[in-house]
Amino acid sequence: MMRDGFGRTIDYLRLSVTDRCNLRCVYCLPEAAPRFVPGADLLGDDEVAALAGAFARLGVSKIRVTGGEPLVRPGLPALLRRLRALPGIEDLSLSTNGVLLAGLAGELKAAGLDRVNVSLDTLEPERFKRIARFGALGSVLAGVEAALEAGLAPVKLNVVAARGMNEDELSDFAALTQDRPLHVRFIELMPMGETGFFSPERRVPLAEMMAAAGPLEPLAREGSPLGHGPARYYRRPGAAGTVGFISALSCGFCGACNRVRLSSTGTLIPCLDGEDGADLRTPLRAGAGPAELEDLIRGAVRGKPESHGMGARAASSGANPRLMCQIGG
Repeated sequence: MMRDGFGRTIDYLRLSVTDRCNLRCVYCLPEAAPRFVPGADLLGDDEVAALAGAFARLGVSKIRVTGGEPLVRPGLPALLRRLRALPGIEDLSLSTNGVLLAGLAGELKAAGLDRVNVSLDTLEPERFKRIARFGALGSVLAGVEAALEAGLAPVKLNVVAARGMNEDELSDFAALTQDRPLHVRFIELMPMGETGFFSPERRVPLAEMMAAAGPLEPLAREGSPLGHGPARYYRRPGAAGTVGFISALSCGFCGACNRVRLSSTGTLIPCLDGEDGADLRTPLRAGAGPAELEDLIRGAVRGKPESHGMGARAASSGANPRLMCQIGG
């Protein structure tokens, strides 16, 4: 079992398989000229499997496949089968914008995917076009239905809340949980990426999100949907699903952090907000064996910072220059 320098157990890997995305959400990517890396710099399937296997041998039991948008990677179901077959991997999940999910949900489930998170920031078609810039709301909603039908449970909807973007829809999102087993998670806006979108004025703090989504009853951890991240869960009275909140600024969660990230180019990123990382691709392509890779991973994990620096960055209206698609979300 891996522990970082502050004694936290690291058993969760967020694994990016591409930095490319078929949307350009205003808070995530610039509309023009995104800095996607050349295809040759992306990890191939064998390289992804080799590095994921090294993490599994070190005690990682949970993998979330991310991007960019992971469903744009060719041959993803075959890669998921390889990840599912790794000894020690107990939970395999995926984060997606849902645009391509309807046509792939059954195949993903057959490949061994357990569950899925779908990013969705509005329930209004015209507003979707303004936020995502590409794609269509109907495609995402069809993907959510397909995931439910395929048994990719629990199905979680990730909603980034921002003033002037969608703060008037939080109650509508929470209402989706009333009669269906959907789990809506509201995410506090974070100062990430050079998009120019973040500002303190746009941030909707935790207390305001909770008030808009209410009435809410707190849930014990055993009553919360399966997951291994920082969300705190509640339920509307009598609801079939749940409402969760991820609030990096209002209510930090670093003390219980159990995860690291591997970018699509093979950089191990110990902290979402970090600017440093360990290059695993170069030694892997140079012929590094399992023991050497594991030593590199251990060393990077030991250097995981105690906490992020988003609070100070947000106060100054600054942002981490790394785009989310470069980090793996």
